[in-house]
Order: sequence, then C-alpha cells, then structure tokens
Amino acid sequence: MTQVTVIGGSGYAGSHIVEAAAVRGLPVTSVSRGEAAQQIAGVRYVRGSITEAADRAAALQGADVVVVAVSPRGEMAGEVRPAIAALAREAEAAGVRLGVIGGAGSLLVADGGPKVMDTPEFPDEIKPEAAEMGGVLDDLRAAPEPLDWFYVSPAGSFGAWAAGEFRGEYRVGGEVLLTDAEGNSEISGADFGVAIADEIEHPRHHRTRFTVAY
Repeated sequence: MTQVTVIGGSGYAGSHIVEAAAVRGLPVTSVSRGEAAQQIAGVRYVRGSITEAADRAAALQGADVVVVAVSPRGEMAGEVRPAIAALAREAEAAGVRLGVIGGAGSLLVADGGPKVMDTPEFPDEIKPEAAEMGGVLDDLRAAPEPLDWFYVSPAGSFGAWAAGEFRGEYRVGGEVLLTDAEGNSEISGADFGVAIADEIEHPRHHRTRFTVAY
C-alpha cells in the first residue's frame, strides 16, 4: 500500500490531500511547522519544516510518495524553492516519488501565452510567490531523469477564500489554465484533494505539470 507523506499537511491544500488519501485507507503522515488544528483519525501528525535537512530526511523515510504543499509567503518567502530543490535531490537518492503543489500563476492563459501571472489582472502582491513557485517548476524540469516528479497547478480560484463544495468531479489539463463555459476557473479544496489522491494511487503524470479544475 502506498505510503504518503504530505509536507504542509495542515494547510489548505495539504489538509485536503491528507483527508482524501486517508479516506482511501492509505497510510498518511502529515508534516507541518505548527500543530494541525483538526486531526483525522489514523493520520500520523508530526512537526517539521521543509527547510530543515533532518525533517526532510524524516519525511522521506518509509514514504513512497512525498507531496509538498507549502507556499513561499511570509517568513517562507524565498525559502521554499531551495528547500524543494534539496528535497528533490534527496527524493531521487531515496527512490521516492515527489509531488509539488504550485499555483495557477505559471499556467498559460492560452496556447502560446502569456502566463497568468503576466496578465494585468494578476495581483501584484502575490507575483513574488507565483514567480518562486514557477522557479520550482523550472528546477524540477531540469532535475535528473531518475527523479519521478509531478507538479500540480490548481484552478485560478482556489483557496480557503473560495472553498466551494465537493462535487466528485474535476477535469485535468496541461499547461493552459482550465476555464468553464463562463470563463471561470475554479476547484474546491475537497475535489482538489481527490484529484491528488487519484494521482498518488494511479500515477498518470511523470516528470510533468498538470492542472485540475471544473
């Protein structure tokens, strides 16, 4: 049975991934710098940071898949990209599959561009975060072949401020932002968690980025 570790498991995306994996009976470890406010029975909760080598080593120990759901904001700004780069090297050496949850900013608006974060509508205050996570994707694409990784960009409207409801459905795309008939790009936390759990249980994306939305 696939052993899953989620770094950032107490955050918005991470907690939904933890829940979706646990519901399926997968052994799950949630790693976070602070204590998770809500804990799910059967999930192993530990304290740790992706920036600490010892914590990264512990996260990899015994895992088949490690998913990183950490945002480079606040005191973590500028720290996430190098930490994920280090984790990628360590995951390659350990033979562990690596998943990274990014943002929608590095997706293209349409084939040929521009990127979502390069459009006038994209908020200036989150451009540094989007740029750092875009850099993480660049690093993964340059990683040695033995590393099996996947990078997931959620829909444009994704977060606690747009939690939505569970629908039990989602669409999968590639490099272009997915929108519905009205031009909206949305995914609930619950359905996003299911999408990641599906990828963990039934790997379809290897060394590539994909996106999920309704």
